Amino acid sequence: MQQNMIAFLFSLGAVVLAEMGDKTQLLAMAFAAKYKAAKVLAGVLIATVLNHALAVVIGNYFTKFNSAQAFIQAAAALSFIFFGLWTIRGDKLDGEDKKPTKFGAVLTVAIAFFIAEMGDKTQLATIALAAKFPQTPIFILMGTTTGMLIADGIGIIIGVVMCKKIPERTIKLISAAAFILFVFIGCYQVSKNHFNLSTSLIIIELLILAAATSFFAYKIIKGDVKKALANTEK
Repeated sequence: MQQNMIAFLFSLGAVVLAEMGDKTQLLAMAFAAKYKAAKVLAGVLIATVLNHALAVVIGNYFTKFNSAQAFIQAAAALSFIFFGLWTIRGDKLDGEDKKPTKFGAVLTVAIAFFIAEMGDKTQLATIALAAKFPQTPIFILMGTTTGMLIADGIGIIIGVVMCKKIPERTIKLISAAAFILFVFIGCYQVSKNHFNLSTSLIIIELLILAAATSFFAYKIIKGDVKKALANTEK
């Protein structure tokens, strides 16, 4: 029961962080300007359950290879660096909210979300979470779905207010930092429990990881600053 709750809460937190500034959260905010919030959230719920159920199946399938368990767990932990850096970079809508449709509000949102979520950060995070907690697939699905509803609810209801008080860059950096913290916790657990590395080797490993992550984060932030300055000069 404790493992189920840990998987649920970890998945919920990870997806809330992943969804901050993500394309699908932006899509929720855009649809909220056209449809009632309840209908948007209903569409998000339908799309998320279907999409993340597929992701959980894929992630759980990877764990069937017993000989590669340690490497799968390590890859799942390291993947959160990618999600953290992706969060710093952020997303933009590609006109998904403006495409014409003959369906009702709920189905329109569900279809748009399902397509936008394919290969998106939160779907990939769900795959990684299912690989990390292979014994609790239902609780992973419940956690990631709840996380999506919370994050997109924030985007719909108070997203505009938050953006006025808190800079978007600050929200992204806080979310990315939390993701990267997950990486260090996950890598420590895998190194200690699966690879039986000594404490000194684990510390060296984490320092190298921190240096590499800091370098790529700096490059992304520097690129964003250059773009902002170029747009200001135009």
